[in-house]
Amino acid sequence: MDEHIQGWINLYKPKNISSFLAVKKIKKKFNINKIGHAGTLDPQAEGILPIALGKTTKLIPFVSSGLKKYIFTIKWGIQTDTDDIEGQVINVSKNFPKQNEIKNCIKDFIGINEQIPPKASAVKINGERAYLLLRKNKKFTLKSKKVFLKNIKLIKNSSKHHSTFEIECGKGYYVRSLARDLACSLGTFGHISYLNRTKVGLFSDNLSILLDDLLKIRQTDFEFNCLNSSMSMLDDILAYEIEDERDFTDLSLGKSIKIDKTKLIKPPLDLDKNKIIFLSKNGNVISFGKLNGNLFKPNKILI
Repeated sequence: MDEHIQGWINLYKPKNISSFLAVKKIKKKFNINKIGHAGTLDPQAEGILPIALGKTTKLIPFVSSGLKKYIFTIKWGIQTDTDDIEGQVINVSKNFPKQNEIKNCIKDFIGINEQIPPKASAVKINGERAYLLLRKNKKFTLKSKKVFLKNIKLIKNSSKHHSTFEIECGKGYYVRSLARDLACSLGTFGHISYLNRTKVGLFSDNLSILLDDLLKIRQTDFEFNCLNSSMSMLDDILAYEIEDERDFTDLSLGKSIKIDKTKLIKPPLDLDKNKIIFLSKNGNVISFGKLNGNLFKPNKILI
């Protein structure tokens, strides 16, 4: 495949495959040299996994920091060591929360809160991943961190054992930790029995492509049918389209260029000098950096 190809794939990852393996399959099928993903999904989780190709991989942090939506089911009365269906049972309760109790309790989790990651997570403890320590049956503790939950709603109680929710949350939020902590607040135990990520920033499930469908596409049709431009999937950004070929050449050499601020796309009311500016050409990001007056100083070059 053309080594200059770049853009995003709005991938829907199925259950029973890791994010790493899903990316590996795409890389092999389409012979892509540089590829990455934004926001890992557990093997037992399904849903949106944004895939970046080529120099678009440098934009992954801007997607990963966006809001995400999940639909998930908690099974009440059982706690596992991984806080999901794959783990070993470590606690059991016969207390099953009622619908009104759940609705009253979930309000307390909205906003910025301290959250302890699951023990089966990629958090590092003295240089080693927590999930590896868990597999070795080693004892360890994880520090809490501040996370953001924008909203949460109870969708249904399918039985006294199961409740399904929808949330919108910020970067680094663990749904498995929410299940554990919510159950604890309700005087019982709980774990995730189903998890679906339905949105990551501008990536949503209604416009996604299934992994199996993607892998069936011919290589000649790949770029036309599956790729979104690198600019199109960046949410709420300050952008500027490069038209002058001399500016394009200067940028390719890492030089600063002057821009006409009146031509900024979606300019804010207050143009903070620390605001990141994205420069594009034909729909793809070619650089991002900051403005000093009308002088653009690139942080990264994607040409």
